[in-house]
Amino acid sequence: MYRPSQGVGTECGTELSGQPRTTRLSPRWGRGLTVPITSASLLVELGTEELPPMALPLLGKAFAERLAVALEEAGLLATNAPRRWYATPRRLAVHLDGVARRAADQIHQRRGPSIKAAFDAAGQPTPAAKGFARSCGVDVSILAKETIDRGEYLVWRSTLPGLAAIDLIPDCIKKAATSLPVSKRMRWGRGTAQFVRPVHWAVVIHGKRSIKCEVFGIRSSNRTWGHRFLSNTSFPITDADHYVETLKKQSVIVSFDERRNLIRQQATRLARRVNGRVVLSPELLDLVTALVESPHALLGSFDTAYLQMPTEVLIASMRDHQKYFHVTDEGGHLLPHFITVSNIPLTRSGRVREGNERVLKARLDDARFFLEADRQHTLEQRLADLKGVLFHHDLGSLFDKSLRLETLASAIAGMLHVAPKRAARAARLAKTDLVSAMVGEFPELQGIMGHYYAAQEGEVSDVTTAIEEHYLPRYAGDRLPSTRTGCIVALADKIDSIIGIFSTDEAPTGEKDPYALRRAALGIIRLLVEKRMDLDLKSLFRLGAETYIAQNRPVTTQACDESIAFVTERYRAFYEAAGYRADELAAVAATGTAHALDFNRRLKAVSRFRQHPAAASLAAANKRISNLLRQAGEQRSARIDSSLLELDAEEALANHLLQAASVVSPLLQQGDYGQALRHLAKLKAPTDRFFDEVRVMVEDSALRQNRLALLKHLADLFLAIADFSHLQLGE
Repeated sequence: MYRPSQGVGTECGTELSGQPRTTRLSPRWGRGLTVPITSASLLVELGTEELPPMALPLLGKAFAERLAVALEEAGLLATNAPRRWYATPRRLAVHLDGVARRAADQIHQRRGPSIKAAFDAAGQPTPAAKGFARSCGVDVSILAKETIDRGEYLVWRSTLPGLAAIDLIPDCIKKAATSLPVSKRMRWGRGTAQFVRPVHWAVVIHGKRSIKCEVFGIRSSNRTWGHRFLSNTSFPITDADHYVETLKKQSVIVSFDERRNLIRQQATRLARRVNGRVVLSPELLDLVTALVESPHALLGSFDTAYLQMPTEVLIASMRDHQKYFHVTDEGGHLLPHFITVSNIPLTRSGRVREGNERVLKARLDDARFFLEADRQHTLEQRLADLKGVLFHHDLGSLFDKSLRLETLASAIAGMLHVAPKRAARAARLAKTDLVSAMVGEFPELQGIMGHYYAAQEGEVSDVTTAIEEHYLPRYAGDRLPSTRTGCIVALADKIDSIIGIFSTDEAPTGEKDPYALRRAALGIIRLLVEKRMDLDLKSLFRLGAETYIAQNRPVTTQACDESIAFVTERYRAFYEAAGYRADELAAVAATGTAHALDFNRRLKAVSRFRQHPAAASLAAANKRISNLLRQAGEQRSARIDSSLLELDAEEALANHLLQAASVVSPLLQQGDYGQALRHLAKLKAPTDRFFDEVRVMVEDSALRQNRLALLKHLADLFLAIADFSHLQLGE
């Protein structure tokens, strides 16, 4: 008889390149057994035309991740095996350690009849045993006996050999490459293959062996290509583990991180030559890294006369048009120097430098021309030009929006006792730079150019700063306006956008938010809370609706309510990011307050109160009271009749409630919820005593209603701050 091996595989072994490993099997029947498998590194490289630089890191990481997942599913790679991604302008590559040379054998086990049922008294096989053997395609004598689940059974095991890696890897590559996060795919040649860019070569090497397969219509090999200008020739990769070194000899640094670090080091060193500091924004650094296979930094200069232009204009010209890094002194002031990165060594650096300086000069001359052209018209004169810029087909032009902002900002300023004229002036001019030549060329300078132009025209600093900062915050974690006027205009702008879009029935749905209203809503919360603007959302959106109505654009009460709800729904994201708990948010949200600063005060008080020794007991009491009141429905009295207080425990609670109300009421009016809760915590003892000694739902209707009224008064004291029945606290 066949005797099974004793070991049953349960875990994946640690995988080392070129060393045996074990893999847990997942057979269709029964349990899997471990089988030793050898492994080797796998290299996959796709040679392409110039890849989109902004997406290069994402493509590299996604290719490595998805190829690893596909290999894991094929049984060729252990979970969380080491993986490395490489990406240059014209290649994506993945290196994976410990890819098995073949998938593990699938050892299947079938359990047959028990030994008692399989053999008769004479030891001869019964029809049950013969039938089981026949279904397995073997003789009964081949079957094994094994104790399983406290019984002895006939067992048959068969082995399905695992497929070779050479047969599985091609499909894994195809699965990974075709599932990359690519918004638009290209087709090339006469084939039907589609990828982010045309593929010209493919390298697939397992250990030292080249795997032949077809990738996007290209036959794979072990041959790749070097640097387009420095080593434009084909050469072999003899070992997957030698990929990085082999490419480096051909002037290609395949590691994205290594190229980025080289650029950082070279640029920092060059900036020191002019006693400066290079400003390496992460976005531009990644972009430049994605544009070169062999980075070589170069220091250039421009005429100091250009420093008379706004700094942001100079930086935008260098950064956005030329992909140059700007240089500042220790104080952060711009120096007349820049750093560019070439894809080839600078053997004639003088000529290359002159070429880059000449191109930048042309850009700066254009910018100076735009500035001079813009100065021919004041911002007030440009206001009329906004009539030709559509804000929304149902909401009018940016001119209409500017007039609404002027009215709304003035009203908000009055509510905050801030000079309304300055807020109105800033709001009126806030959008006028959008029709300037400079912002037309550099959209990211919106607001900034308005600040410069307003200052040149003699507007007060409060107005000019508000024009620049009214777009803030632009993203999570961004700074807020530095002035009160700026905060008012920023608030008005966001309120106008939200209520306007909601009135057109184009509210954000799912992932679609074309007008960035979620960001605007979070901005409103941050402005109100962090800048301590004591304003009510209902009043703000009512004012916003009135500005639309004044322009004969009706806004329904429903649109106003939906706008408020949309903002308050953002509380969860805002406060959970700050570390507050979901039950605390639910407790405060249950009060229905539309006052962001008041919500903030309540939430902080509740969060601190949950640490109080009395918190758990009082939260439980509030839950119990809520259930009792719900059970009683409307059949309860709203007034406490002292003559019906029969027991000492209920009389004691009534007295404590009376005392607490007299102390807490003025604190609630002042918004001092923390101090109010500290006083309410003293109700723990009389409340506990009440529930220990008093039966609420008695048969006597008058007595029952009076006790429910007593509990209702207790609950109302807490509900004036939050619904503590939502808190998840232990007893």
